[in-house]
Amino acid sequence: MDLGIRGKKALVCGASKGLGRACAEALAMEGAHVTIVARTAADLEKTAGEIRVMAAATGATVQAVACDITTPEGRALALAACGEPDILVTNAGGPPPGDFRDWERSDWIAALDANMLTPIELIKATVDGMIARKFGRIVNITSAAVKAPLSNLGLSNGARTGLTGFVAGLSRQVVAHNVTINNLLPGPFDTDRLKSNFANMAKTAGKTAEEMTASRRKANPAKRFGTPAEFGACCAFLCSTHTSYMTGQNILLDGGDYPGTM
Repeated sequence: MDLGIRGKKALVCGASKGLGRACAEALAMEGAHVTIVARTAADLEKTAGEIRVMAAATGATVQAVACDITTPEGRALALAACGEPDILVTNAGGPPPGDFRDWERSDWIAALDANMLTPIELIKATVDGMIARKFGRIVNITSAAVKAPLSNLGLSNGARTGLTGFVAGLSRQVVAHNVTINNLLPGPFDTDRLKSNFANMAKTAGKTAEEMTASRRKANPAKRFGTPAEFGACCAFLCSTHTSYMTGQNILLDGGDYPGTM
Protein backbone atom coordinates (compact mmCIF):
# COMPACT_ATOMS: atom_id res chain seq x y z
CA MET A 1 0.00 0.00 0.00
CA ASP A 2 1.28 3.46 -0.91
CA LEU A 3 0.74 5.60 2.18
CA GLY A 4 0.75 8.79 0.11
CA ILE A 5 3.28 10.68 2.23
CA ARG A 6 6.27 10.78 -0.10
CA GLY A 7 7.77 14.27 0.13
CA LYS A 8 5.85 15.19 3.28
CA LYS A 9 7.86 16.73 6.14
CA ALA A 10 7.86 14.87 9.45
CA LEU A 11 9.14 15.87 12.87
CA VAL A 12 9.73 12.87 15.13
CA CYS A 13 10.67 13.32 18.78
CA GLY A 14 12.63 10.94 20.98
CA ALA A 15 13.88 9.30 17.81
CA SER A 16 17.45 8.20 18.54
CA LYS A 17 16.29 4.72 19.60
CA GLY A 18 13.33 2.59 20.52
CA LEU A 19 9.82 3.34 19.37
CA GLY A 20 10.58 6.88 18.25
CA ARG A 21 13.35 5.65 15.98
CA ALA A 22 11.06 2.97 14.59
CA CYS A 23 8.51 5.62 13.65
CA ALA A 24 11.17 7.72 11.93
CA GLU A 25 12.42 4.69 10.00
CA ALA A 26 8.94 3.77 8.80
CA LEU A 27 8.18 7.33 7.67
CA ALA A 28 11.49 7.64 5.84
CA MET A 29 10.89 4.32 4.09
CA GLU A 30 7.70 5.89 2.71
CA GLY A 31 9.71 8.78 1.29
CA ALA A 32 8.94 11.40 3.94
CA HIS A 33 11.58 14.01 4.77
CA VAL A 34 12.25 13.30 8.42
CA THR A 35 13.70 15.49 11.15
CA ILE A 36 14.62 13.43 14.20
CA VAL A 37 15.06 14.90 17.65
CA ALA A 38 16.69 13.59 20.83
CA ARG A 39 19.05 14.88 23.50
CA THR A 40 22.21 12.88 22.81
CA ALA A 41 23.93 14.14 19.66
CA ALA A 42 26.16 11.12 19.06
CA ASP A 43 23.31 8.60 19.26
CA LEU A 44 21.08 10.80 17.13
CA GLU A 45 23.63 11.30 14.37
CA LYS A 46 24.32 7.56 14.27
CA THR A 47 20.60 6.86 13.92
CA ALA A 48 20.21 9.52 11.22
CA GLY A 49 23.02 7.99 9.21
CA GLU A 50 21.57 4.50 9.45
CA ILE A 51 18.09 5.65 8.40
CA ARG A 52 19.56 7.54 5.44
CA VAL A 53 21.11 4.30 4.21
CA MET A 54 17.90 2.32 4.74
CA ALA A 55 15.72 4.86 2.92
CA ALA A 56 18.18 5.93 0.22
CA ALA A 57 16.05 4.59 -2.62
CA THR A 58 12.93 6.47 -1.53
CA GLY A 59 14.26 10.01 -1.91
CA ALA A 60 13.76 10.67 1.79
CA THR A 61 16.06 13.04 3.64
CA VAL A 62 16.95 12.71 7.30
CA GLN A 63 18.27 15.51 9.49
CA ALA A 64 19.13 15.34 13.17
CA VAL A 65 18.55 18.03 15.79
CA ALA A 66 20.08 17.37 19.18
CA CYS A 67 18.05 19.28 21.77
CA ASP A 68 15.84 18.96 24.81
CA ILE A 69 12.37 19.09 23.30
CA THR A 70 10.85 19.70 26.75
CA THR A 71 12.33 23.23 26.80
CA PRO A 72 11.21 26.27 24.78
CA GLU A 73 14.73 26.54 23.36
CA GLY A 74 14.73 22.92 22.25
CA ARG A 75 11.35 23.21 20.59
CA ALA A 76 12.46 26.35 18.78
CA LEU A 77 15.50 24.52 17.38
CA ALA A 78 13.46 21.56 16.22
CA LEU A 79 10.76 23.66 14.60
CA ALA A 80 13.31 25.89 12.89
CA ALA A 81 14.95 22.82 11.36
CA CYS A 82 11.63 21.29 10.26
CA GLY A 83 9.64 24.29 9.11
CA GLU A 84 5.95 23.65 8.55
CA PRO A 85 5.85 19.93 9.30
CA ASP A 86 3.03 17.92 7.77
CA ILE A 87 3.53 15.10 10.27
CA LEU A 88 4.31 15.39 13.98
CA VAL A 89 5.16 12.42 16.19
CA THR A 90 5.50 13.40 19.83
CA ASN A 91 7.42 11.11 22.14
CA ALA A 92 9.27 11.46 25.42
CA GLY A 93 10.73 9.00 27.85
CA GLY A 94 8.38 8.18 30.66
CA PRO A 95 8.95 9.45 34.19
CA PRO A 96 10.57 7.10 36.69
CA PRO A 97 8.47 4.50 38.52
CA GLY A 98 8.00 4.62 42.25
CA ASP A 99 5.66 5.23 45.16
CA PHE A 100 3.57 8.41 45.00
CA ARG A 101 4.39 9.10 48.64
CA ASP A 102 7.98 9.76 47.62
CA TRP A 103 7.21 12.27 44.86
CA GLU A 104 7.53 15.99 45.37
CA ARG A 105 5.75 18.70 43.42
CA SER A 106 8.85 19.06 41.23
CA ASP A 107 8.53 15.42 40.17
CA TRP A 108 4.96 16.01 39.01
CA ILE A 109 5.90 19.19 37.16
CA ALA A 110 8.71 17.39 35.33
CA ALA A 111 6.35 14.57 34.32
CA LEU A 112 3.71 17.02 33.09
CA ASP A 113 6.29 19.05 31.18
CA ALA A 114 7.65 16.02 29.33
CA ASN A 115 4.55 13.92 28.77
CA MET A 116 1.69 16.39 28.56
CA LEU A 117 2.72 20.02 28.10
CA THR A 118 5.51 19.48 25.55
CA PRO A 119 3.24 17.59 23.13
CA ILE A 120 0.60 20.30 23.57
CA GLU A 121 3.15 23.04 22.83
CA LEU A 122 4.33 21.20 19.71
CA ILE A 123 0.75 20.75 18.54
CA LYS A 124 0.06 24.42 19.19
CA ALA A 125 3.09 25.41 17.10
CA THR A 126 2.20 23.21 14.11
CA VAL A 127 -1.53 22.61 13.86
CA ASP A 128 -2.54 25.92 12.28
CA GLY A 129 -0.04 25.45 9.47
CA MET A 130 -1.43 21.99 8.87
CA ILE A 131 -4.94 23.41 8.72
CA ALA A 132 -3.84 26.03 6.19
CA ARG A 133 -2.22 23.36 3.98
CA LYS A 134 -5.23 21.03 4.35
CA PHE A 135 -3.09 18.14 5.54
CA GLY A 136 -1.77 17.18 8.94
CA ARG A 137 -1.12 14.02 10.91
CA ILE A 138 -0.24 14.17 14.60
CA VAL A 139 0.56 10.99 16.50
CA ASN A 140 1.33 11.04 20.21
CA ILE A 141 3.19 8.07 21.63
CA THR A 142 1.65 7.63 25.07
CA SER A 143 1.31 4.33 26.96
CA ALA A 144 -0.95 1.36 27.52
CA ALA A 145 -1.08 2.66 31.10
CA VAL A 146 -3.64 5.20 29.85
CA LYS A 147 -6.05 2.26 29.47
CA ALA A 148 -4.79 0.11 32.34
CA PRO A 149 -2.80 2.20 34.86
CA LEU A 150 0.14 0.57 36.58
CA SER A 151 0.46 1.30 40.28
CA ASN A 152 4.18 2.07 40.17
CA LEU A 153 3.88 4.41 37.17
CA GLY A 154 1.70 7.07 38.75
CA LEU A 155 3.60 9.99 37.23
CA SER A 156 3.17 8.55 33.76
CA ASN A 157 -0.46 7.57 34.37
CA GLY A 158 -1.36 11.11 35.36
CA ALA A 159 0.56 13.08 32.75
CA ARG A 160 -0.30 10.89 29.77
CA THR A 161 -3.97 10.71 30.71
CA GLY A 162 -4.03 14.50 30.81
CA LEU A 163 -2.68 14.62 27.25
CA THR A 164 -5.28 12.07 26.19
CA GLY A 165 -8.10 14.26 27.46
CA PHE A 166 -6.71 17.30 25.67
CA VAL A 167 -6.40 15.43 22.38
CA ALA A 168 -9.95 14.11 22.66
CA GLY A 169 -11.26 17.68 22.51
CA LEU A 170 -8.89 19.23 19.98
CA SER A 171 -9.00 16.37 17.48
CA ARG A 172 -12.69 17.00 16.82
CA GLN A 173 -12.03 20.65 16.07
CA VAL A 174 -9.45 20.14 13.33
CA VAL A 175 -10.49 16.98 11.48
CA ALA A 176 -12.66 18.92 9.00
CA HIS A 177 -9.41 20.41 7.67
CA ASN A 178 -7.84 16.97 7.00
CA VAL A 179 -5.80 17.23 10.19
CA THR A 180 -5.99 14.22 12.48
CA ILE A 181 -4.64 13.66 15.97
CA ASN A 182 -4.38 10.16 17.39
CA ASN A 183 -2.53 8.45 20.21
CA LEU A 184 -0.52 5.23 20.01
CA LEU A 185 -0.49 3.30 23.28
CA PRO A 186 2.39 0.82 23.43
CA GLY A 187 2.19 -2.15 25.73
CA PRO A 188 5.27 -4.32 26.26
CA PHE A 189 7.71 -3.68 23.41
CA ASP A 190 11.27 -4.92 23.34
CA THR A 191 12.98 -1.63 24.23
CA ASP A 192 15.41 -0.30 26.82
CA ARG A 193 12.47 1.28 28.65
CA LEU A 194 10.82 -2.12 29.08
CA LYS A 195 14.02 -3.62 30.43
CA SER A 196 14.42 -0.85 33.01
CA ASN A 197 10.79 -1.18 34.12
CA PHE A 198 11.15 -4.93 34.58
CA ALA A 199 14.35 -4.44 36.55
CA ASN A 200 12.52 -2.09 38.91
CA MET A 201 9.55 -4.43 39.25
CA ALA A 202 11.86 -7.38 39.90
CA LYS A 203 13.47 -5.63 42.85
CA THR A 204 10.06 -4.94 44.38
CA ALA A 205 8.95 -8.53 43.82
CA GLY A 206 12.20 -10.08 45.05
CA LYS A 207 12.94 -11.66 41.67
CA THR A 208 15.68 -11.36 39.10
CA ALA A 209 15.13 -9.22 36.02
CA GLU A 210 15.34 -12.36 33.88
CA GLU A 211 12.63 -14.07 35.90
CA MET A 212 10.38 -11.04 35.68
CA THR A 213 10.94 -10.74 31.93
CA ALA A 214 10.16 -14.40 31.28
CA SER A 215 7.05 -14.24 33.46
CA ARG A 216 5.67 -11.18 31.70
CA ARG A 217 6.43 -12.59 28.27
CA LYS A 218 4.58 -15.81 29.09
CA ALA A 219 1.62 -13.89 30.51
CA ASN A 220 1.06 -11.92 27.31
CA PRO A 221 -1.54 -13.57 25.03
CA ALA A 222 0.91 -13.21 22.12
CA LYS A 223 3.59 -15.01 24.18
CA ARG A 224 6.11 -12.36 23.15
CA PHE A 225 6.87 -8.66 23.28
CA GLY A 226 6.23 -6.35 20.38
CA THR A 227 8.97 -5.27 18.00
CA PRO A 228 9.73 -1.60 17.34
CA ALA A 229 9.27 -2.23 13.59
CA GLU A 230 5.65 -3.27 14.20
CA PHE A 231 5.06 -0.09 16.14
CA GLY A 232 6.68 2.09 13.47
CA ALA A 233 4.53 0.56 10.74
CA CYS A 234 1.36 1.37 12.67
CA CYS A 235 2.55 4.93 13.23
CA ALA A 236 3.29 5.39 9.53
CA PHE A 237 -0.20 4.16 8.64
CA LEU A 238 -1.78 6.68 11.03
CA CYS A 239 0.26 9.38 9.25
CA SER A 240 -0.95 8.30 5.82
CA THR A 241 -3.50 9.77 3.45
CA HIS A 242 -5.76 6.79 4.20
CA THR A 243 -6.61 7.85 7.76
CA SER A 244 -8.37 11.17 7.26
CA TYR A 245 -11.53 9.75 8.89
CA MET A 246 -9.73 8.46 11.99
CA THR A 247 -9.13 11.00 14.73
CA GLY A 248 -9.16 11.27 18.51
CA GLN A 249 -8.46 7.56 18.84
CA ASN A 250 -6.29 5.67 21.31
CA ILE A 251 -4.72 2.78 19.44
CA LEU A 252 -3.57 0.08 21.85
CA LEU A 253 -0.67 -2.10 20.69
CA ASP A 254 -0.08 -4.71 23.38
CA GLY A 255 -0.47 -8.23 21.98
CA GLY A 256 -3.86 -8.50 23.67
CA ASP A 257 -2.50 -7.80 27.14
CA TYR A 258 -5.36 -5.47 28.07
CA PRO A 259 -8.29 -7.73 29.02
CA GLY A 260 -11.15 -5.28 28.48
CA THR A 261 -13.77 -5.08 25.73
CA MET A 262 -13.39 -1.35 25.12
